[in-house]
Amino acid sequence: MLHSFILKQQITMNKKLLIVEDEFVVANDLQLILTQAGYAITGIAASAEEAEEYLQKQTPDLVILDIRLNGKRSGIALARKLKHENIAFIYLSANSNQKVLEEAKATEPYGFLVKPFREKDLLIALDIAWYRHTHSLESKLRNEERLQIKLTEINKEEGDVQQKIRKLAGVIQSFIPFDFIAAGVRPLNTEKFSDIGYLRVGFDEYQLIGEKELITITGLHKDALYSVIENSHADRDAGIYNSEKSVDNSGNHSLQRMLLDGLRLDTYLVFPVAAGYGLSIHYFFYSRQPGIYNQSHIAFLNRIKTWLANLSEKIIYYETSVPEYNKLSVPPGEEQADAAFCPGFKSIIGNHHLLLAALDLATQVAPYSTSVLILGESGTGKEKVAESIHALSNRNKGPFIKVNCAAIPVTLVESELFGHEKGAFTGAIEKRKGKFELADNGTIFLDEIGELPLAIQVKLLRVLQEREIEHVGGSVPVKVNVRIVTATNRDLEKEVAEGRFRLDLYYRLNVFPITLPPLRERKTDIEALSVFFGNKFCKAFNKPFHGIADAMLQKIHAYSWPGNIRELENVIEQSVVLNDGRTKLQLMREFSPAIVDSNEKPGIHTFDEVRHVQQETERAYIASVLQKTKGRIRGVNGAAELLNIKPTTLESKMAKLNIKKQDFN
Repeated sequence: MLHSFILKQQITMNKKLLIVEDEFVVANDLQLILTQAGYAITGIAASAEEAEEYLQKQTPDLVILDIRLNGKRSGIALARKLKHENIAFIYLSANSNQKVLEEAKATEPYGFLVKPFREKDLLIALDIAWYRHTHSLESKLRNEERLQIKLTEINKEEGDVQQKIRKLAGVIQSFIPFDFIAAGVRPLNTEKFSDIGYLRVGFDEYQLIGEKELITITGLHKDALYSVIENSHADRDAGIYNSEKSVDNSGNHSLQRMLLDGLRLDTYLVFPVAAGYGLSIHYFFYSRQPGIYNQSHIAFLNRIKTWLANLSEKIIYYETSVPEYNKLSVPPGEEQADAAFCPGFKSIIGNHHLLLAALDLATQVAPYSTSVLILGESGTGKEKVAESIHALSNRNKGPFIKVNCAAIPVTLVESELFGHEKGAFTGAIEKRKGKFELADNGTIFLDEIGELPLAIQVKLLRVLQEREIEHVGGSVPVKVNVRIVTATNRDLEKEVAEGRFRLDLYYRLNVFPITLPPLRERKTDIEALSVFFGNKFCKAFNKPFHGIADAMLQKIHAYSWPGNIRELENVIEQSVVLNDGRTKLQLMREFSPAIVDSNEKPGIHTFDEVRHVQQETERAYIASVLQKTKGRIRGVNGAAELLNIKPTTLESKMAKLNIKKQDFN
C-alpha cells in the first residue's frame, strides 16, 4: 500500500492544475484535496476572464472547469479555447440541462463529474483524463507514424500514379473521411483532362473517375466538359467549401460544382502542393456529409506534405495517354467481391456513405481499449458492429459477452453483471460469476444501456473508474480487465436532462460514439440486403432463389422501414416461406399491408439516382476494356486479366449490368 501511495504521488507530482470554480467553498475544497494528492495548483478562477489571465501566465496540464461561472462567459466558452490549445479539462457541474449538455459535449471534454462528488472519484477522473489526453496524443502520433511508413512504401513501389493515388485513398480514409478523392495539376489543362479521381463505392472499393466517366455521369458533351474546365477557378490556398457556398465567381459552371452536383456531394477540402515552374498539384477530398471537414484536417495534410510533394512530382509527369484498360479500380491481384460484405465486418452488408463512415470509426477505435457507445434505432445492426469491434481488436482471443440490459429483471441486474456470493440472497445456493468476470480479458457488450436502473448506473461508473467489481454479498473487490462497448436506441442526453441517466456515466461511456444510420437513410443498400436475406432463407428452407420481383423491389424502396434491417429480414423471410420455389419473391398484402400500400415514390429518395450513377460508371469502364479485347473475356490479355478479376466475376458483373459479349466481337 505504501509503495502504491508513493507511486501515485510520483504520477501526480509536478502536474499543474487550474481550478475554474465560482463557489468559494467548493474551490477551496478542491485545492485542499488536489494539493494533498500531489498536484501543483496554478490558480483558482471564478470566471472565464480570470482563468484566461492564469492561462497567459502559465499553461496547466489539466483544468477542472465548472459550467456556470461568474461573468458574461460560461465554462463551455472557456472549454472551446482549452480544446483549441490542446489542454486537457474535465467538467465539474450540477447542471444537466439537455441544451447545456449538448454544448458541453461538443467541446470534447476528458471527463465529467457531478456535484456532489467523492474525493476518490475526483482523483480517478483526473487520472483517467490525463491518461486519455496523453494516450490520444501518443496514439495519434503512432497512427501517423504508421501512415508515413505506408506512404513511403507506396512511393517506392512500382506502378503508375493512378495506382499510387488508389492506394493513397485506402490508407488515408481513416484520417480524412471522403466519398470522392482526386488529384490533378493546376492550372488545369484545357485541352486534356488529366485529374485522377476515385469514388468510394464500398468499404475498400474505389471506382476510377476520369474524363469518360465524368461525361457519362454529367451527361455533358466533351466540348461542354472542357468549357466547364476552362471556367474553373484555381483554389490557390487550402480551404473548405460546401455545396451552398459559391466556389467561384463563375456561378455553377466550375469543375468543383459539377462534381458536387454530379456525384451528390455536399462539401470538399482542397490542399494545394507547389511543384515548381508555376505549377501545383491540388488534392481534393469530397464528402456527402455536411460540415465534416475542419482545420485539423488541413493541419494533418500539412504534416504529410513532404510525402504529398513526392507524389506530386509523379503526377506532373503522369502520361495522360495511359490506355483506358490500365486504369484499374482495384489493386492488382485483388477483385471486387460479388457480395456486398464489408471486409472485417461479419454479416454487415452495404456501401452507403453513412454506413461506411460508421465502419471507418469502428476500424479506428477497434485496436484500443477505449469505451465505445453505439447509437442507433432498433434493428440497425448495433450488436454486429460491437462483435466486429471485438473481432478487430487485440482482445479477439478473449470472450465476447453480450448482455441485454432491458431483458434482465431489475432485482437481478446487479447479480447478473457483477456476480454473487453463496447465500447473498434467497435462492443464491452457490457462488456465481457475473458477466463482467466472464468477460475478463475480452469485451462486454451492454445493449440497451439506457434501461439500467440509477442504482446500477452508480456501480457501473465505479467499474469504469476503478476497473474492479464487487460480488453481491461480497466484501473483497475483484479486478477485471474488460473493454466495455455499449449501445442504446434511447436519446441519452434527454434521459440525462430528465434525471433518468447519470451525467458522469454518460460521459464515461460516450468516449467514442458511433452512430448507425436507419435503413430509410441508406436505401441504396436495400437491394443488397434483400438479396442476402433471400439467399439465406431459401437455403434454410431448401428452396431455389430466383431473385426479387421488380414490383417488390419498388415497394420496399418506397417504404420507410421503422423496424430497420430487422423488419426487412422478417419481410424477406415471409416472402420466402410463401414462395413456390419457381418464381421471384413477391410481397403479400396479408403479411405486409403497410409496405404494399405505401404511397411514397422512390424518386423522392436518391437510391435510383445514386445506383444509376454507380452502375453506369462501372458499365462504361467494363465496356471500354471489352472494346479493347474485342469481347474476349478469358486468357492472356483478356478482359478479366486486364481488370484483375476472375472471369466468372466479370461474367457475373456483365449479366448484372446487361453487357453482352457479342456486342464487342
